[in-house]
Amino acid sequence: MGEGQKQKSDGSPEREFARLGLAGVRPPTPIGNFRYGVRAGDLFYVSGTYGTAKNEDGEDFLPISGKLGRDLSVADGYRSARLVAVNLLAMARAELGTLDRVTQVVRLAGYVNCVPGFAEAPAVVNGASDLLVEVFGPDRGGHARISLYQNDLPREAPVACELTLYLGD
Repeated sequence: MGEGQKQKSDGSPEREFARLGLAGVRPPTPIGNFRYGVRAGDLFYVSGTYGTAKNEDGEDFLPISGKLGRDLSVADGYRSARLVAVNLLAMARAELGTLDRVTQVVRLAGYVNCVPGFAEAPAVVNGASDLLVEVFGPDRGGHARISLYQNDLPREAPVACELTLYLGD
């Protein structure tokens, strides 16, 4: 899928996640004393994370790092945001057992590490939004969103996001 393209889901987020080659993705290692996500009533809050991947030793690393508008292009940021969404979904799967329990993606909050004057944070966070729609389909995956500009993020991460999911009927 390219930037801005939407894939129609067959109704099973788990099958879509697998179809995209992501079924074996392991969530990032927590860097503090917190859980991947917590359920409160019918809402499930997924902790914030970055676009990390695992090396051959199973250790997390940032395949894309730097600041948007200085080191990275919007396309680089889009790819990083997409990887962030992969990690968010891997974290949700680790806590919930399956993405098929998700009734609705409610809200995505994206934080973009950028230089002053950079005006493309929404285009960067589209990387995460587009993946969520690919996995859950346009109805279940359509969500509210905020894209915030950040002066810095730990480890030179270009993008960080957090996610809220609805698990009710």
